[in-house]
Amino acid sequence: MKRRNKNNYYLDVAETILNRSTCIRRNFGAVIVKNDEIISTGYNGAPRGRKNCLDLEFCMREKLEIPRGERYELCRSVHAEQNAIISASRKDLIDSTLYLVGKEYESGNYIKNPAPCMFCKRFIINAGIKEIVFRIDKDNYETIEVKQYIENDDSLEGKFGY
Repeated sequence: MKRRNKNNYYLDVAETILNRSTCIRRNFGAVIVKNDEIISTGYNGAPRGRKNCLDLEFCMREKLEIPRGERYELCRSVHAEQNAIISASRKDLIDSTLYLVGKEYESGNYIKNPAPCMFCKRFIINAGIKEIVFRIDKDNYETIEVKQYIENDDSLEGKFGY
């Protein structure tokens, strides 16, 4: 058996974590790693104690036909990236790597053009995370340095979605 490279290993962990997601639109799993040690994990779902979309059997954003990347204030979920960040101390997050995997709930296909939403980008920047590794498919991934989110501030462009 051929040994998986480190990026795919951590992405495989994130993919396992996304199975805990309670969103009926998209499932995400996140793993934050520093110095080859898992610092924290997260998946998308309703805040603790609140009913989630899986239990309610509907997604408000889907019901209102809201496109991907827009109107997140209507979403019941705390995003996987946010859950991973709030489960760790900032000193442990500085210069870490965030591994992120997303799949469509209905089809199970990997999310095309995976990227954090505008809110998650803010969390990621302030947490001090250095880079993000996104799964494209089972064996391929893309890496982006978080400093690009600072240098190319898309919040000033006035466009929505992905």
